[in-house]
Amino acid sequence: ATLVPSTAAGAGATGATLVPSTAAGAGAARATLVPSTAAGASAAPSPALPSRADILGVLRRVNDHWIGAHGNPGDNQWARAAYFSGNMALYRATTDARYLGYAQRWAEQNNYAIHNGVATRHADDHMAGQVYYDLNDIAPDPAKVGAINESIRRMVYSSSLPTKADDWWWVDALHMAMPVFVRVARATGDDAYLRKLWALYTDTKKSRALYDYTYELWYRDGDAKRARSPGGKPVFWSRGNGWAIAAHAKVLGLWPGIDARWPEYRYNIQGLARSLAKSQRADGFWNVNLADPNHLPGPETSGTAFFVFGLAYGIRTGILDRATYLPVAARAWNGMVATAVHPDGFLGYVQGVGYAPESSQPVTTNSTADFGVGGFLLAGTELAKLAS
Repeated sequence: ATLVPSTAAGAGATGATLVPSTAAGAGAARATLVPSTAAGASAAPSPALPSRADILGVLRRVNDHWIGAHGNPGDNQWARAAYFSGNMALYRATTDARYLGYAQRWAEQNNYAIHNGVATRHADDHMAGQVYYDLNDIAPDPAKVGAINESIRRMVYSSSLPTKADDWWWVDALHMAMPVFVRVARATGDDAYLRKLWALYTDTKKSRALYDYTYELWYRDGDAKRARSPGGKPVFWSRGNGWAIAAHAKVLGLWPGIDARWPEYRYNIQGLARSLAKSQRADGFWNVNLADPNHLPGPETSGTAFFVFGLAYGIRTGILDRATYLPVAARAWNGMVATAVHPDGFLGYVQGVGYAPESSQPVTTNSTADFGVGGFLLAGTELAKLAS
């Protein structure tokens, strides 16, 4: 990930502060909003969805710029693998052989291997497996998925750690690894992989209590649960919640009907959507802290992009009400295109590698990162499915 300082700082916008409320339906406490104003509000983007051709045109411009600037496809670590997940989504939408070839070259130069080897239990290392499976769908070859299959098999069937389910201590892990478990479960027909996935997910969500049922948002990790913004509000990191909603959308997309067995996957998209609709900025973006618009305010693309992906998936599949949430997703998309996408396709306002609102600051028009581009490609390809 790169972060290039710039004096062209992001414009602020009217935001909203999430505060807990017990006046929620079904006896569950949820969050209500107290409006708050930050300086420099910009014109609100349109809530209307562009045409499919317009959306794909922007995606091509952004991806072509990235590929042109990165002749070497890169390593097999999580950040670059997250980019290639988006690249493959765009390939499926366009069937452009250049995008497939770029991904194949990346996988081949990394030997379809897993960072830190098959013995790793770290979710970040498993992110590459999502792309290896995407490539395997196109031209099946056991060698492409051999390493990721073996790594996940060891997590499920390790003789020394058969019940260990506390590996995912940070919310990013959900996006990096959940879809891989579903992939291996489908490939093997072995339900043990889904049961292990549920155990790992439950530990993150409930045992560690990283999901706050009052705010309907995720803390990034245990430290974030104890943290407070300079204004004394909770810290719900935007990209962390972006990873979460994208994880749920990917899992449901890979295994339609799995929510009949574990409805919490569907419920979590719905809960996140409710909170996101309340905290969206006037310029369509979300702030780096969803609970405090005055905590390092400004547009941020990576969290916003993953939110669009999750919302668009929820709308398309009927998990979310189209009339309620399509304007939210469209405003976010139109805001990103107007503010973050440079004329040459460079994608700005991406917060770099980190774990909190303070990470990789300042976030400016010249801040970009591979995973942010990947999230933007995921967002647009999913949104294009809703467009005419």
